[in-house]
Amino acid sequence: MYEPKNYTKPLPIRFFGALFALLLLSQITPIVLWAQNTTNSQPRPTDQIIAQVNDRVILKSDIDTDVRTYILQNRSYGQNIPFSEALWFSFLENSVENFILLEKAKIDSVIIPDDRVNRAMDQRIQQLIMQAGSEQALERAFGKPVIQLREEFREDFREQMTTEQVRQTYLSGVTITRPEVAEFFESIPKDSLPTIPEQVALSQIVIIPPAKSDAKEAARFFAESLRDSILVYGIPLEDLARRHSDGPSGPRGGLLPLMGLNELVSEYSAAAAALTPGQISEVVETEYGYHVIELIKRIGDQIETRHILISVNAEELDDDVAIERLISIRDSLVEIPDLEFSSLARTKSQDPITKVTGGKVLDPETGERYIPLNRLDANLYRTVLLLENVGDISEPRAFTLNSPQGARAYRIIRLDERIEEHVANMDQDFERLRNIALQQKQLREYTLWVEELREEVYIEYRIDLPSASLSPQF
Repeated sequence: MYEPKNYTKPLPIRFFGALFALLLLSQITPIVLWAQNTTNSQPRPTDQIIAQVNDRVILKSDIDTDVRTYILQNRSYGQNIPFSEALWFSFLENSVENFILLEKAKIDSVIIPDDRVNRAMDQRIQQLIMQAGSEQALERAFGKPVIQLREEFREDFREQMTTEQVRQTYLSGVTITRPEVAEFFESIPKDSLPTIPEQVALSQIVIIPPAKSDAKEAARFFAESLRDSILVYGIPLEDLARRHSDGPSGPRGGLLPLMGLNELVSEYSAAAAALTPGQISEVVETEYGYHVIELIKRIGDQIETRHILISVNAEELDDDVAIERLISIRDSLVEIPDLEFSSLARTKSQDPITKVTGGKVLDPETGERYIPLNRLDANLYRTVLLLENVGDISEPRAFTLNSPQGARAYRIIRLDERIEEHVANMDQDFERLRNIALQQKQLREYTLWVEELREEVYIEYRIDLPSASLSPQF
Protein backbone atom coordinates (compact mmCIF):
# COMPACT_ATOMS: atom_id res chain seq x y z
CA MET A 1 0.00 0.00 0.00
CA TYR A 2 1.16 3.55 -0.60
CA GLU A 3 -0.81 5.01 2.32
CA PRO A 4 1.49 7.21 4.44
CA LYS A 5 2.89 5.58 7.56
CA ASN A 6 2.92 8.84 9.43
CA TYR A 7 2.80 9.71 13.09
CA THR A 8 -0.63 11.13 13.83
CA LYS A 9 -1.01 13.34 16.87
CA PRO A 10 -4.32 13.31 18.74
CA LEU A 11 -6.21 16.49 17.92
CA PRO A 12 -7.08 18.89 20.76
CA ILE A 13 -10.42 17.65 22.06
CA ARG A 14 -10.59 18.83 25.65
CA PHE A 15 -13.35 21.35 25.63
CA PHE A 16 -16.28 20.09 23.57
CA GLY A 17 -14.70 16.64 23.71
CA ALA A 18 -15.13 16.75 27.46
CA LEU A 19 -18.82 17.41 27.00
CA PHE A 20 -18.98 14.45 24.65
CA ALA A 21 -17.22 12.28 27.22
CA LEU A 22 -19.65 13.32 29.93
CA LEU A 23 -22.50 12.51 27.59
CA LEU A 24 -21.09 9.05 26.98
CA LEU A 25 -20.53 8.52 30.69
CA SER A 26 -24.18 9.34 31.29
CA GLN A 27 -25.16 6.56 28.88
CA ILE A 28 -22.67 3.72 29.56
CA THR A 29 -21.01 2.10 32.52
CA PRO A 30 -18.23 4.41 33.75
CA ILE A 31 -14.78 3.14 32.84
CA VAL A 32 -12.00 2.55 35.32
CA LEU A 33 -10.03 5.72 35.94
CA TRP A 34 -6.47 5.01 34.88
CA ALA A 35 -5.27 8.12 36.66
CA GLN A 36 -5.45 6.10 39.87
CA ASN A 37 -2.60 3.82 40.99
CA THR A 38 -2.89 0.30 39.68
CA THR A 39 -2.77 -0.87 43.27
CA ASN A 40 -5.38 1.75 44.16
CA SER A 41 -3.87 1.84 47.62
CA GLN A 42 -1.92 5.08 47.81
CA PRO A 43 -3.71 8.42 47.93
CA ARG A 44 -2.90 10.78 45.05
CA PRO A 45 -3.24 14.54 44.85
CA THR A 46 -6.44 15.71 43.20
CA ASP A 47 -4.43 17.78 40.73
CA GLN A 48 -0.98 19.08 39.96
CA ILE A 49 0.85 21.31 37.51
CA ILE A 50 2.83 19.02 35.23
CA ALA A 51 4.18 21.49 32.64
CA GLN A 52 4.46 25.18 31.86
CA VAL A 53 4.80 27.10 28.58
CA ASN A 54 5.70 30.73 29.28
CA ASP A 55 2.96 31.80 31.70
CA ARG A 56 0.53 29.03 30.73
CA VAL A 57 0.30 25.94 32.95
CA ILE A 58 -0.85 22.41 32.10
CA LEU A 59 -2.71 20.45 34.77
CA LYS A 60 -2.64 16.69 35.15
CA SER A 61 -6.45 16.66 35.26
CA ASP A 62 -6.56 18.31 31.82
CA ILE A 63 -4.46 15.56 30.25
CA ASP A 64 -6.44 12.87 32.07
CA THR A 65 -9.63 14.36 30.64
CA ASP A 66 -8.20 14.48 27.11
CA VAL A 67 -7.09 10.84 27.22
CA ARG A 68 -10.35 9.66 28.78
CA THR A 69 -12.34 11.50 26.11
CA TYR A 70 -10.20 10.08 23.30
CA ILE A 71 -10.68 6.50 24.51
CA LEU A 72 -14.42 6.98 25.04
CA GLN A 73 -14.88 8.50 21.60
CA ASN A 74 -13.11 5.59 19.97
CA ARG A 75 -15.17 3.12 22.01
CA SER A 76 -18.31 4.77 20.67
CA TYR A 77 -17.00 4.01 17.16
CA GLY A 78 -16.29 0.38 18.05
CA GLN A 79 -12.51 0.80 18.47
CA ASN A 80 -11.04 -0.41 21.75
CA ILE A 81 -7.91 1.67 22.32
CA PRO A 82 -6.22 0.73 25.61
CA PHE A 83 -4.65 3.29 27.91
CA SER A 84 -0.86 3.42 27.84
CA GLU A 85 1.86 5.67 29.18
CA ALA A 86 2.92 6.54 25.64
CA LEU A 87 -0.65 7.63 24.80
CA TRP A 88 -0.83 9.80 27.92
CA PHE A 89 2.48 11.52 27.19
CA SER A 90 1.52 12.09 23.55
CA PHE A 91 -1.45 14.10 24.81
CA LEU A 92 0.82 16.05 27.15
CA GLU A 93 3.11 16.90 24.22
CA ASN A 94 0.08 17.85 22.15
CA SER A 95 -1.00 20.29 24.87
CA VAL A 96 2.51 21.77 25.04
CA GLU A 97 2.48 22.16 21.26
CA ASN A 98 -0.88 23.96 21.36
CA PHE A 99 0.45 26.46 23.90
CA ILE A 100 3.53 27.02 21.74
CA LEU A 101 1.24 27.80 18.80
CA LEU A 102 -0.79 30.20 20.96
CA GLU A 103 2.42 32.05 21.77
CA LYS A 104 3.20 32.16 18.05
CA ALA A 105 -0.33 33.47 17.39
CA LYS A 106 0.27 36.26 19.90
CA ILE A 107 3.46 37.28 18.11
CA ASP A 108 1.78 37.17 14.68
CA SER A 109 -1.40 38.95 15.92
CA VAL A 110 -3.66 36.07 14.89
CA ILE A 111 -7.22 36.88 16.01
CA ILE A 112 -10.31 34.74 15.37
CA PRO A 113 -13.41 36.97 14.88
CA ASP A 114 -16.44 36.39 17.09
CA ASP A 115 -18.68 35.42 14.17
CA ARG A 116 -16.32 32.59 13.13
CA VAL A 117 -16.15 31.30 16.70
CA ASN A 118 -19.93 31.41 17.02
CA ARG A 119 -20.51 29.59 13.72
CA ALA A 120 -18.02 26.87 14.60
CA MET A 121 -19.48 26.45 18.09
CA ASP A 122 -22.99 26.18 16.67
CA GLN A 123 -21.85 23.38 14.35
CA ARG A 124 -20.16 21.49 17.19
CA ILE A 125 -23.17 21.91 19.48
CA GLN A 126 -25.42 20.59 16.73
CA GLN A 127 -23.21 17.49 16.59
CA LEU A 128 -23.61 17.03 20.35
CA ILE A 129 -27.37 17.51 20.08
CA MET A 130 -27.52 14.80 17.41
CA GLN A 131 -25.49 12.47 19.65
CA ALA A 132 -27.76 13.21 22.63
CA GLY A 133 -30.95 12.82 20.61
CA SER A 134 -32.33 16.30 21.21
CA GLU A 135 -31.35 19.66 22.65
CA GLN A 136 -33.48 18.97 25.72
CA ALA A 137 -31.66 15.64 26.26
CA LEU A 138 -28.30 17.42 26.00
CA GLU A 139 -29.37 20.03 28.54
CA ARG A 140 -30.62 17.33 30.92
CA ALA A 141 -27.31 15.48 30.60
CA PHE A 142 -25.30 18.54 31.68
CA GLY A 143 -27.85 20.20 33.94
CA LYS A 144 -27.58 23.56 32.18
CA PRO A 145 -28.95 25.22 29.03
CA VAL A 146 -27.05 25.06 25.78
CA ILE A 147 -26.64 28.83 25.81
CA GLN A 148 -24.75 28.56 29.10
CA LEU A 149 -22.53 25.80 27.72
CA ARG A 150 -21.76 28.00 24.74
CA GLU A 151 -20.83 30.92 26.97
CA GLU A 152 -18.64 28.86 29.30
CA PHE A 153 -16.60 27.31 26.51
CA ARG A 154 -16.38 30.24 24.06
CA GLU A 155 -12.85 31.37 24.88
CA ASP A 156 -11.50 27.83 25.14
CA PHE A 157 -12.97 27.10 21.73
CA ARG A 158 -11.44 30.30 20.35
CA GLU A 159 -8.02 29.04 21.46
CA GLN A 160 -8.54 25.77 19.61
CA MET A 161 -9.44 27.69 16.44
CA THR A 162 -6.43 29.98 16.91
CA THR A 163 -3.93 27.12 17.13
CA GLU A 164 -5.52 25.46 14.12
CA GLN A 165 -5.23 28.66 12.07
CA VAL A 166 -1.56 29.03 12.98
CA ARG A 167 -0.98 25.39 12.04
CA GLN A 168 -2.85 25.63 8.74
CA THR A 169 -1.15 28.90 7.80
CA TYR A 170 2.22 27.19 8.09
CA LEU A 171 1.12 24.02 6.29
CA SER A 172 -0.36 26.02 3.40
CA GLY A 173 3.12 27.34 2.69
CA VAL A 174 4.54 23.85 2.23
CA THR A 175 4.31 22.85 -1.43
CA ILE A 176 5.45 19.89 -3.48
CA THR A 177 6.72 19.58 -7.06
CA ARG A 178 5.85 16.98 -9.66
CA PRO A 179 9.39 15.48 -9.50
CA GLU A 180 8.94 15.06 -5.72
CA VAL A 181 5.66 13.23 -6.31
CA ALA A 182 7.33 11.04 -8.91
CA GLU A 183 10.15 10.28 -6.47
CA PHE A 184 7.57 9.33 -3.83
CA PHE A 185 5.77 7.06 -6.30
CA GLU A 186 9.00 5.38 -7.40
CA SER A 187 9.82 4.62 -3.75
CA ILE A 188 6.76 2.39 -3.47
CA PRO A 189 7.53 -1.28 -4.21
CA LYS A 190 5.68 -2.35 -7.35
CA ASP A 191 4.11 -5.30 -5.59
CA SER A 192 2.75 -2.92 -2.94
CA LEU A 193 0.85 -0.66 -5.32
CA PRO A 194 -2.83 -0.86 -4.44
CA THR A 195 -5.73 -1.52 -6.74
CA ILE A 196 -7.84 1.64 -7.00
CA PRO A 197 -11.57 0.83 -7.06
CA GLU A 198 -13.94 2.25 -9.65
CA GLN A 199 -14.35 6.00 -9.13
CA VAL A 200 -16.68 8.71 -10.38
CA ALA A 201 -16.59 12.49 -10.59
CA LEU A 202 -20.00 14.07 -10.06
CA SER A 203 -21.68 17.47 -10.07
CA GLN A 204 -25.05 18.47 -8.66
CA ILE A 205 -27.66 21.23 -8.65
CA VAL A 206 -29.75 21.40 -5.50
CA ILE A 207 -33.14 23.02 -4.88
CA ILE A 208 -34.66 23.23 -1.41
CA PRO A 209 -38.47 23.03 -1.53
CA PRO A 210 -40.10 26.21 -0.17
CA ALA A 211 -42.80 26.09 2.45
CA LYS A 212 -46.31 25.94 1.08
CA SER A 213 -47.86 29.37 1.23
CA ASP A 214 -50.71 28.22 3.46
CA ALA A 215 -48.22 26.66 5.94
CA LYS A 216 -46.32 29.95 6.24
CA GLU A 217 -49.56 31.87 6.57
CA ALA A 218 -50.75 29.52 9.32
CA ALA A 219 -47.50 29.91 11.26
CA ARG A 220 -47.55 33.71 10.95
CA PHE A 221 -51.24 33.89 11.92
CA PHE A 222 -50.60 31.80 15.04
CA ALA A 223 -47.63 33.99 16.01
CA GLU A 224 -49.76 37.14 15.55
CA SER A 225 -52.55 35.68 17.66
CA LEU A 226 -50.08 34.94 20.47
CA ARG A 227 -48.80 38.52 20.24
CA ASP A 228 -52.38 39.77 20.54
CA SER A 229 -52.84 37.61 23.64
CA ILE A 230 -49.87 39.37 25.23
CA LEU A 231 -50.84 42.93 24.24
CA VAL A 232 -54.63 42.74 24.50
CA TYR A 233 -55.21 40.24 27.30
CA GLY A 234 -52.02 40.73 29.30
CA ILE A 235 -50.91 37.08 29.21
CA PRO A 236 -47.16 36.96 30.01
CA LEU A 237 -44.99 36.05 27.02
CA GLU A 238 -43.14 33.66 29.34
CA ASP A 239 -46.29 31.58 29.91
CA LEU A 240 -47.15 31.43 26.21
CA ALA A 241 -43.57 30.47 25.32
CA ARG A 242 -43.70 27.51 27.72
CA ARG A 243 -46.93 26.30 26.10
CA HIS A 244 -46.42 27.08 22.45
CA SER A 245 -42.83 27.96 21.46
CA ASP A 246 -41.07 25.56 19.10
CA GLY A 247 -37.64 26.85 20.12
CA PRO A 248 -35.34 25.06 22.58
CA SER A 249 -35.76 27.97 24.99
CA GLY A 250 -39.50 27.27 25.28
CA PRO A 251 -39.26 25.26 28.53
CA ARG A 252 -37.38 28.26 30.04
CA GLY A 253 -40.17 30.62 29.10
CA GLY A 254 -38.37 31.64 25.94
CA LEU A 255 -35.43 33.16 27.82
CA LEU A 256 -32.23 33.95 25.93
CA PRO A 257 -29.64 35.24 28.45
CA LEU A 258 -27.34 38.15 27.65
CA MET A 259 -25.93 37.60 24.18
CA GLY A 260 -24.06 39.81 21.72
CA LEU A 261 -26.13 41.23 18.86
CA ASN A 262 -23.73 39.53 16.44
CA GLU A 263 -24.49 36.14 18.01
CA LEU A 264 -28.14 36.24 16.91
CA VAL A 265 -29.58 35.99 13.41
CA SER A 266 -29.69 39.46 11.88
CA GLU A 267 -33.49 39.82 11.68
CA TYR A 268 -33.87 38.85 15.34
CA SER A 269 -31.10 41.16 16.63
CA ALA A 270 -32.34 44.10 14.52
CA ALA A 271 -35.91 43.79 15.83
CA ALA A 272 -34.84 43.26 19.45
CA ALA A 273 -32.32 46.14 19.40
CA ALA A 274 -35.10 48.53 18.31
CA LEU A 275 -37.19 47.75 21.43
CA THR A 276 -37.16 49.37 24.84
CA PRO A 277 -37.11 47.04 27.90
CA GLY A 278 -40.53 45.44 28.38
CA GLN A 279 -41.65 46.20 24.83
CA ILE A 280 -43.03 43.48 22.53
CA SER A 281 -41.93 43.31 18.90
CA GLU A 282 -44.02 42.84 15.80
CA VAL A 283 -43.92 39.30 14.41
CA VAL A 284 -40.39 38.79 13.04
CA GLU A 285 -39.56 36.26 10.31
CA THR A 286 -36.17 34.49 10.34
CA GLU A 287 -34.87 31.32 8.75
CA TYR A 288 -36.21 29.43 11.80
CA GLY A 289 -39.80 30.67 11.56
CA TYR A 290 -41.77 33.50 13.17
CA HIS A 291 -40.79 35.16 16.46
CA VAL A 292 -42.51 37.37 19.01
CA ILE A 293 -39.75 39.06 21.02
CA GLU A 294 -39.67 40.82 24.38
CA LEU A 295 -36.59 42.86 25.30
CA ILE A 296 -35.70 42.37 28.98
CA LYS A 297 -32.55 44.49 29.16
CA ARG A 298 -29.69 45.80 27.05
CA ILE A 299 -26.10 46.37 28.13
CA GLY A 300 -23.99 47.88 25.36
CA ASP A 301 -24.16 45.51 22.40
CA GLN A 302 -25.59 42.66 24.49
CA ILE A 303 -29.28 41.97 24.94
CA GLU A 304 -31.38 39.69 27.12
CA THR A 305 -34.67 38.66 25.56
CA ARG A 306 -37.60 36.30 25.73
CA HIS A 307 -39.25 35.05 22.59
CA ILE A 308 -41.84 32.72 21.16
CA LEU A 309 -40.84 30.81 18.04
CA ILE A 310 -43.50 29.37 15.75
CA SER A 311 -41.81 27.31 13.07
CA VAL A 312 -43.27 26.40 9.70
CA ASN A 313 -44.42 22.80 9.55
CA ALA A 314 -41.57 20.92 7.83
CA GLU A 315 -44.06 18.39 6.49
CA GLU A 316 -45.80 21.12 4.51
CA LEU A 317 -43.00 21.89 2.07
CA ASP A 318 -43.86 22.33 -1.58
CA ASP A 319 -41.87 19.47 -3.12
CA ASP A 320 -43.51 20.01 -6.50
CA VAL A 321 -41.94 23.47 -6.84
CA ALA A 322 -38.42 22.07 -6.27
CA ILE A 323 -38.98 19.18 -8.67
CA GLU A 324 -40.39 21.42 -11.40
CA ARG A 325 -37.46 23.84 -11.12
CA LEU A 326 -34.97 21.00 -11.47
CA ILE A 327 -36.83 19.48 -14.42
CA SER A 328 -36.72 22.87 -16.14
CA ILE A 329 -32.97 23.20 -15.46
CA ARG A 330 -32.33 19.64 -16.68
CA ASP A 331 -34.35 20.21 -19.86
CA SER A 332 -32.35 23.36 -20.60
CA LEU A 333 -29.06 21.50 -20.16
CA VAL A 334 -30.17 18.67 -22.45
CA GLU A 335 -31.62 20.89 -25.17
CA ILE A 336 -28.93 23.62 -25.23
CA PRO A 337 -25.50 21.98 -25.79
CA ASP A 338 -23.55 25.19 -25.07
CA LEU A 339 -25.17 25.68 -21.67
CA GLU A 340 -22.68 24.83 -18.92
CA PHE A 341 -23.77 22.76 -15.94
CA SER A 342 -21.26 24.56 -13.71
CA SER A 343 -22.66 27.99 -14.60
CA LEU A 344 -26.21 26.97 -13.72
CA ALA A 345 -24.98 25.34 -10.51
CA ARG A 346 -23.36 28.61 -9.44
CA THR A 347 -26.49 30.65 -10.12
CA LYS A 348 -29.35 28.23 -9.44
CA SER A 349 -28.16 25.68 -6.86
CA GLN A 350 -29.20 26.24 -3.23
CA ASP A 351 -26.47 24.13 -1.66
CA PRO A 352 -23.98 26.69 -0.30
CA ILE A 353 -21.15 24.14 -0.24
CA THR A 354 -21.17 22.86 -3.83
CA LYS A 355 -22.57 25.88 -5.69
CA VAL A 356 -19.32 27.85 -5.29
CA THR A 357 -17.41 25.09 -7.11
CA GLY A 358 -19.89 24.86 -9.96
CA GLY A 359 -21.71 21.96 -8.33
CA LYS A 360 -18.71 19.65 -7.92
CA VAL A 361 -19.32 16.90 -5.36
CA LEU A 362 -16.24 16.07 -3.29
CA ASP A 363 -15.45 12.97 -1.25
CA PRO A 364 -16.53 13.92 2.31
CA GLU A 365 -13.69 11.84 3.80
CA THR A 366 -10.77 13.00 1.65
CA GLY A 367 -11.99 16.14 -0.12
CA GLU A 368 -10.93 14.58 -3.45
CA ARG A 369 -12.82 15.06 -6.70
CA TYR A 370 -12.89 11.36 -7.59
CA ILE A 371 -15.05 9.30 -5.26
CA PRO A 372 -14.89 5.48 -5.08
CA LEU A 373 -18.29 3.95 -5.73
CA ASN A 374 -18.10 2.08 -2.44
CA ARG A 375 -17.89 5.40 -0.56
CA LEU A 376 -21.02 6.92 -2.06
CA ASP A 377 -23.99 7.05 0.28
CA ALA A 378 -26.84 4.71 -0.63
CA ASN A 379 -29.01 7.46 -2.12
CA LEU A 380 -26.25 8.80 -4.38
CA TYR A 381 -25.06 5.29 -5.29
CA ARG A 382 -28.50 4.33 -6.61
CA THR A 383 -28.64 7.51 -8.67
CA VAL A 384 -25.17 6.99 -10.20
CA LEU A 385 -25.98 3.42 -11.21
CA LEU A 386 -28.63 4.80 -13.59
CA LEU A 387 -26.12 7.08 -15.34
CA GLU A 388 -24.55 5.03 -18.13
CA ASN A 389 -22.48 7.61 -20.01
CA VAL A 390 -20.31 10.55 -19.09
CA GLY A 391 -22.44 13.69 -19.33
CA ASP A 392 -25.71 11.94 -18.39
CA ILE A 393 -27.90 13.91 -15.96
CA SER A 394 -30.26 12.21 -13.52
CA GLU A 395 -33.91 12.96 -12.90
CA PRO A 396 -34.60 14.99 -9.70
CA ARG A 397 -34.06 12.88 -6.57
CA ALA A 398 -34.86 13.67 -2.95
CA PHE A 399 -32.06 13.65 -0.37
CA THR A 400 -31.12 15.19 2.99
CA LEU A 401 -28.96 18.29 2.72
CA ASN A 402 -25.70 18.18 4.67
CA SER A 403 -26.52 21.03 7.08
CA PRO A 404 -27.16 21.44 10.83
CA GLN A 405 -30.90 21.48 10.13
CA GLY A 406 -30.68 18.45 7.81
CA ALA A 407 -33.21 19.99 5.41
CA ARG A 408 -35.05 17.90 2.82
CA ALA A 409 -33.96 18.87 -0.68
CA TYR A 410 -33.94 17.69 -4.29
CA ARG A 411 -31.05 17.50 -6.76
CA ILE A 412 -30.00 16.48 -10.24
CA ILE A 413 -26.65 14.67 -10.64
CA ARG A 414 -24.36 14.78 -13.67
CA LEU A 415 -21.76 12.07 -14.30
CA ASP A 416 -18.64 14.07 -15.15
CA GLU A 417 -16.19 11.18 -15.39
CA ARG A 418 -15.88 7.48 -14.61
CA ILE A 419 -12.55 5.73 -13.95
CA GLU A 420 -12.53 1.94 -14.00
CA GLU A 421 -10.76 -0.15 -11.37
CA HIS A 422 -6.98 -0.18 -11.93
CA VAL A 423 -3.55 -0.44 -10.32
CA ALA A 424 -2.35 2.94 -9.04
CA ASN A 425 -0.29 4.89 -11.57
CA MET A 426 1.00 8.42 -12.06
CA ASP A 427 -1.26 9.20 -15.02
CA GLN A 428 -4.63 8.41 -13.51
CA ASP A 429 -3.88 8.96 -9.84
CA PHE A 430 -1.51 11.90 -9.80
CA GLU A 431 -3.74 14.07 -7.57
CA ARG A 432 -4.18 11.30 -5.01
CA LEU A 433 -0.46 10.51 -5.01
CA ARG A 434 0.34 14.20 -4.79
CA ASN A 435 -1.95 14.64 -1.76
CA ILE A 436 -0.34 11.74 0.09
CA ALA A 437 3.20 12.85 -0.72
CA LEU A 438 2.34 16.41 0.28
CA GLN A 439 0.88 15.28 3.59
CA GLN A 440 4.05 13.40 4.42
CA LYS A 441 6.22 16.39 3.50
CA GLN A 442 4.01 18.77 5.49
CA LEU A 443 4.24 16.53 8.54
CA ARG A 444 8.02 16.33 8.36
CA GLU A 445 8.50 20.07 7.91
CA TYR A 446 5.84 20.98 10.47
CA THR A 447 7.55 18.82 13.10
CA LEU A 448 10.88 20.56 12.45
CA TRP A 449 9.18 23.97 12.59
CA VAL A 450 7.57 23.26 15.97
CA GLU A 451 10.97 22.17 17.29
CA GLU A 452 12.35 25.54 16.22
CA LEU A 453 9.46 27.34 17.95
CA ARG A 454 10.20 25.43 21.15
CA GLU A 455 13.50 27.27 21.34
CA GLU A 456 11.69 30.61 21.41
CA VAL A 457 9.52 29.97 24.48
CA TYR A 458 10.08 28.90 28.06
CA ILE A 459 9.06 25.26 28.59
CA GLU A 460 9.30 23.46 31.91
CA TYR A 461 8.24 19.88 32.64
CA ARG A 462 7.54 19.07 36.28
CA ILE A 463 7.37 15.32 35.81
CA ASP A 464 9.80 12.77 34.43
CA LEU A 465 9.45 12.21 30.68
CA PRO A 466 10.03 8.86 28.96
CA SER A 467 12.09 10.02 25.97
CA ALA A 468 10.96 7.19 23.72
CA SER A 469 7.33 8.26 23.91
CA LEU A 470 8.16 11.79 22.85
CA SER A 471 9.90 11.08 19.55
CA PRO A 472 7.53 10.89 16.54
CA GLN A 473 8.24 7.93 14.29
CA PHE A 474 7.68 8.18 10.54
